[in-house]
Amino acid sequence: MRIIAGRFRGTHLTELGQGDDPAHLRPTTDRVRESLFNMLEGGRFGSPVVDARVLDLFAGTGALGLEALSRGAERVCFVENGKPAFRILSKNIAKLRAAEETTVLSKDATKLGPNPYKPFTLILLDPPYGKSLGQKALLEAKQNGWIGADALIVWEEASAQIAPPGFTQLDTRAYGGTHITLLEPA
Repeated sequence: MRIIAGRFRGTHLTELGQGDDPAHLRPTTDRVRESLFNMLEGGRFGSPVVDARVLDLFAGTGALGLEALSRGAERVCFVENGKPAFRILSKNIAKLRAAEETTVLSKDATKLGPNPYKPFTLILLDPPYGKSLGQKALLEAKQNGWIGADALIVWEEASAQIAPPGFTQLDTRAYGGTHITLLEPA
């Protein structure tokens, strides 16, 4: 697992092998991350990564948020409550010397509570597959002011997702067993 492009390009992140099923760690593959960011930077969605305030829900190893930071995001707030993932995420942030540009919250993404920060413009959502946690996290984040009015939401799951109430689906793409659904607040 490595950073694909930008200022941290080629940096290898903490090894996880094929994932950690008990900890629900299933890092987004390099190929899917590259395809996702190429799609985001391809023009249809403007330039959602550059200068973005990124909220990485169910951050896991932090690969998605760190890729965004490498590609020009202003700041990334990682939300992760799993202890194994939190340790790996912390190592990856240290490896990139990105502590000044990141915030790490040890919280349940489905129970965020009120947002103490400015609303976020790019939301990365990669919940454990098949557990119906993505919709809960999105609704919680929107209700509590975490999602900016013009935000772009990137939702990774095992299947294409239907936009929950208050959101509009923009696109969906399949990459093998991974589906990316793009949404915006309605």
